[in-house]
Amino acid sequence: MTTRTSLEAWVAGRKPRPQARRRLLCLPFAGGAASLFRAWPDSLPPEVEVWPIQLPGRETRLREQPLGRMDALVTALAEALRPALDLPLAIFGHSMGALVGFELARALAAQGAAPTHLFISAMRAPQLPDRQVRIAALPDPEFIEALRRLKGTPEPVLQNAELMDLLLPALRADFALVESYAYAAGAPLACPIAAFGGQQDERARPEELQAWATQTTAGFQWQLVPGDHFFIRGAPQPVLAVVGRMLAEG
Repeated sequence: MTTRTSLEAWVAGRKPRPQARRRLLCLPFAGGAASLFRAWPDSLPPEVEVWPIQLPGRETRLREQPLGRMDALVTALAEALRPALDLPLAIFGHSMGALVGFELARALAAQGAAPTHLFISAMRAPQLPDRQVRIAALPDPEFIEALRRLKGTPEPVLQNAELMDLLLPALRADFALVESYAYAAGAPLACPIAAFGGQQDERARPEELQAWATQTTAGFQWQLVPGDHFFIRGAPQPVLAVVGRMLAEG
């Protein structure tokens, strides 16, 4: 199976909703997977069908080669999504997923299929410099220790050498994707953007969230919610409340 594969491979754990009037694509953080969004349909209006995006190299696509370049990932995903454009599409992305979502929104807009909304979570505006230390090319022990400091990978997973052997390729690819990302100036999106950040998150500060306002001509809002960089795992309800309301309003 290649990364330019069927839509079914990219969308994992989808709960079909025959009455759906729009779809919400959900993109995870670095090292994350589609299972992060398993329970989201329960907190969103019945007319919204959640599509958790499964990137190559994890969970149901563990045997596939992960993609470590933004252009390759966005091109493959946009191609796979063509059959899904029969309904209005909104995009949600957390951390790395927010950057992927932004570039995917640009790519779809260029094809005449712009999303209706872009929801950004725990990520600075793309035009701002990246303040994070580069870790993608570190040797395994140093890379794993860096993951431990970032607190995105559970400690039992980090201590499981056999499991880490399986996960390291996707983790490295994800961090390489973010670290090699180069923003190219372009026209602002014509869809509203809502940005969310954790109150204890030093990796996406309030002023860095507010800077997303320049990337849209259709309205911008931002909000801080309880938690650190990974607030979306433990306390997504404040975010889901806003997402659900905006999607219900159209």
